[in-house]
Amino acid sequence: MTIHVNIGEAKTRLSELLAAAARGEEVVVDKAGVPFATIVPRPEALALERDARAAKRKAAFGCLADKYKNFPPEAFDIPPSMTEAELEERFTRKFG
Repeated sequence: MTIHVNIGEAKTRLSELLAAAARGEEVVVDKAGVPFATIVPRPEALALERDARAAKRKAAFGCLADKYKNFPPEAFDIPPSMTEAELEERFTRKFG
């Protein structure tokens, strides 16, 4: 998606426009209705943003590890919703 803003609006919304550019959106600054400049993020900034998101995701992934560390592995087994016979009977009923 392309965002077009005039210079005055770009001055007041600069941080928002920079965040949009970092997300990969194209930001075009217009002067008197004519495209004047494009805001694009630097590759280093993109790498830092990506690394920060990855670190946040990794931290959230293990957030409950301490809470459940004393549980045996069997506690996390999910029983099947139906036995094979029930599944076969349901399939036969539905499809003949």
